[in-house]
Amino acid sequence: MKTRITDLLGIEIPVIQGGMQHLGVPSFASLVSEAGGAGTVNRTCYGSNEEFEKALDEMNALTSRPYIVNISLLPDASVGDDTLETIRICGRKGVKAIETAGTNPANLVDAIHEAGIVHIHKVPAVRYALSAQKAGVDAVTVVGYECGGHPGRYDVGSIVLTRKAAKELEIPLIAGGGYADGYGLAAALCMGADGVVMGTRFVATKECLLHDNFKQLIVNATENDTLLCQQSIRNAFRVADNGCARECLELEAEPPVTIEKLMPVISGQRQIAAFASGDTDDCMFPMGMSAGLVEDVPTVGELMKNIKEEYEQAVATLTSI
Repeated sequence: MKTRITDLLGIEIPVIQGGMQHLGVPSFASLVSEAGGAGTVNRTCYGSNEEFEKALDEMNALTSRPYIVNISLLPDASVGDDTLETIRICGRKGVKAIETAGTNPANLVDAIHEAGIVHIHKVPAVRYALSAQKAGVDAVTVVGYECGGHPGRYDVGSIVLTRKAAKELEIPLIAGGGYADGYGLAAALCMGADGVVMGTRFVATKECLLHDNFKQLIVNATENDTLLCQQSIRNAFRVADNGCARECLELEAEPPVTIEKLMPVISGQRQIAAFASGDTDDCMFPMGMSAGLVEDVPTVGELMKNIKEEYEQAVATLTSI
C-alpha cells in the first residue's frame, strides 16, 4: 500500500486517526502509529503548552513511528496566541505532521515548514482545498457531509467531494467523512485520494478513553442516528441524536441564537464529564454517519489489521471483474 501519503508521512497504511477532541491523547494515538497508520494528538486536550510538551514526551516514549498533531485555528482559549510556540514545540519533539483546521492556514505555513514539519490542512470544500494548496500546505484533508464533528456548510457527500478534489488538486489528498473500513479505503484510493481519515470508527475501539456506553452507542447506531447542530451559529456540528443534541436544536429554534446561549449545552466540560460517567444523553457526542458501518469494538491493532484485509479483498474483487 504505497501512496503519496504513505511516502509523505512515512507510514505503512494510508489511514489517519482523526483529531478526536478530548480523546486524541498519546496512550491512544501511539497505538494507531504502532499499527502502521498515523495517530493524532489533539492540542486542545491540553490547557497549556507546558502540558502539551509533556504529552509529546509521553508520545515519543510510546512510539518511534510518525504521528500528527491537530491544531484548531478556530478561536480557542486553549491555543489562542501561543500557536507559534505550539509549532516550535512540535518541531523540537520530532512531530512528523501538523494538521490545521478552522480557517485559512496561510499565516502558519512558513512557521510549520521552518520547524521541519509536514503541513496538512483540513477543509469541507474543494475551493478551500485549492486555497490551502495555493498557500503552500503539503497535503489537504477534505471531509464530506457524512463526517462526525464539523462537516462545513455545503451538504456535499464524500463520493462527489473526494473525486472532485482528486481531479482538481495537485498535492496529496486525504479523504474523510463516511470512511470506516478497508472497502472505504479502497474506494477512496480508486477515486484518486491518497489516504483516508477516520474518527467515529476509531472511537469504537477498546483502548479509546471514554466510557464503553458511548462505544456501544456507535455499534447500535444506524446511519440515520445523527443530527446537525450549531448551524445557526455557522459552525455545523454532526453529533449523535441524543437528548443533549435535541436540547441544542430547541435552543437554536428560538432566535436570537448566540454561542453564549448554546454554551451550557455544547460545553466541552459537559462532554468530558459525560465521557467519564457514561451518560450518553448528557453531551454533544460527535458521531459520523459511518456509525452505520460499525458493528464491533475491536482493539486498535485488530481494527488496522481488518482494514488492511478488507482493502485487499476489495482490490481482489475489482481485479476479478
